[in-house]
Parts: sequence; structure tokens; C-alpha cells
Amino acid sequence: MDTKLTLSLDKYIVEDAKKYAASQNKSLSKIIESFLKSILDKNTDKKDEIIISPFVESMTSDLNIPIDFDYKAEKFNYLTEKNK
Repeated sequence: MDTKLTLSLDKYIVEDAKKYAASQNKSLSKIIESFLKSILDKNTDKKDEIIISPFVESMTSDLNIPIDFDYKAEKFNYLTEKNK
């Protein structure tokens, strides 16, 4: 069921928005409705949230690797010790 709504907006924004709506072959009301629906859906359903499967989660570890970790140096040290 549609309900009328009165908004007070800047004249130039309304003019530009009407031009945009016409270029998209949509009414300004439909564009505003779609926008409001999208922000409400994002806040309530979190539809855009990435769902990680249990299999992928099982491959993760609880290691906390420092940001400045130098894996090349660690690899070199490991191979040096291994080949002594």
C-alpha cells in the first residue's frame, strides 16, 4: 500500500534528481523508495554480509602473526637449521 509523503528538499537537488530519474526510466518516488529500502535492508538483515562455510572456517588457525613478520628471514633460518 502506497502512502504519500511530503519532503522539503533543495530546489536544485530535486531538479537534478528528476532528470536522473527520467534518464533511468523510473519515477523519482521509486528511486527514493529503492534507496530507503536498501539502507533499511542493510541495517536489519545484513544481506551483504559474507557467509563463510564451515569447511573454510575449519581451515583457519588461531595464530596471531605480527604485522612486521619477515617470512623470508624465518624461512632462511629454518632451512639453515634443517640443513646443518
